[in-house]
Amino acid sequence: MSADAVSADAVSSDGPAPGGVSDDPPADPAGSETYRILLVEDDPGDALLVEELLVDTRLDHELSWTQTLAAALDEVRRRAPDCILADLHLPDASGMRAVLALQEACPAAGVLVLTGMAESRAGVRAVVNGAQDYLVKGQVDPDQLRRALSYAIHRKRAERANAELRENRMRAQENARLERGLLPAPLLRTPTVTATMRYLPGRDQALLGGDFLDVVQTRDGMVHAVIGDVSGHGPDEAALGVCLRIAWRALVLAGHRGAEVLDHLEEVLVAERGPGESFATCTTLSLDPETGKGIMHLAGHHEPVLLTDRPGSARRLAAFYGTALGIAPGVRNWTATPLALPKSGALLLYTDGLVEGYVGAGDRRLGPEGLLELIAQAPEAAPDALLNHLVTSARLMNAGRHADDMAILYLGWRPEPDAA
Repeated sequence: MSADAVSADAVSSDGPAPGGVSDDPPADPAGSETYRILLVEDDPGDALLVEELLVDTRLDHELSWTQTLAAALDEVRRRAPDCILADLHLPDASGMRAVLALQEACPAAGVLVLTGMAESRAGVRAVVNGAQDYLVKGQVDPDQLRRALSYAIHRKRAERANAELRENRMRAQENARLERGLLPAPLLRTPTVTATMRYLPGRDQALLGGDFLDVVQTRDGMVHAVIGDVSGHGPDEAALGVCLRIAWRALVLAGHRGAEVLDHLEEVLVAERGPGESFATCTTLSLDPETGKGIMHLAGHHEPVLLTDRPGSARRLAAFYGTALGIAPGVRNWTATPLALPKSGALLLYTDGLVEGYVGAGDRRLGPEGLLELIAQAPEAAPDALLNHLVTSARLMNAGRHADDMAILYLGWRPEPDAA
């Protein structure tokens, strides 16, 4: 047997079976899985005994053998084993140093240490330091080795699964906190104004994206809304979206209005963005729900859709376009668009993800005009039903061809009952 790592496929299928029968030993009764086992043992005689015991365990296995820790580390980096059988005394390492080095190099593998008859305390120390078990040389039979290997492998897998579950739970908690930042509770002071939202990240299995939206009503009765889209789709963009959303709310509640708000938002974006030079598009508006008058600013973003009680009346609002935040810091190219809206109605604000998806198998995108068609086809005009219809229809037509974050805000208002 070579002193370097050697494959032992033949060990698991050749050699005498119990009772002197020359047939191959039966497969692993527990299943057909083949275990990859690495033996780290400098004594060729002891290594041969372990090989023979492995044959008698009837476990399907592939065995590799190394005589030094350095060779073992090279082997696990090349191909990770399911279990490592490691002698505590090697030419280039001994004791816990070897065990810890193997665990660090291959954390997914179970580790069984091989000890002498007088080294039971060392075996216990190895288990305390993360090994799955220890075996005393010369006192192990095939059944004991089989159980020890099986238990070590499956215990290690269970440990890894539990660790991943804990990490996933922690990540979910962190994502939920960020999601609360992206999807705030609207701050409205009157029941005559309603805000209905939808938020869908573009990444698979993600809770978060770079889109953001918010609605607040200040003490003077004015309703203020924002919807925006940070370029990119990762966690950094999601965090930046949360930052911009919170900054917008703070600025509005502090009394800032119009282009001044966009100016400050751009300062925040430039200060908080990473080296990728992210930018953000957004729409901001301030509306007096009693008169329907207000102002709107577009910073590289789509204009809203105006909805009224009259069927088929949905239309895009004409507006002045401005530069996206962060494209040309300091230019402040944001022109106000005056609003003169009905005393009862709704505005639909949305991000690119709703309209940039494909329509069927061709190259045509839904676009803002296609969105108007979808609105006209809605079976119900109620906000929740309408938004569900838009999201479902857009995603079905796109069929996964274009992945982008999607945020929608339905902002509705009506006059006070006694003012009708």
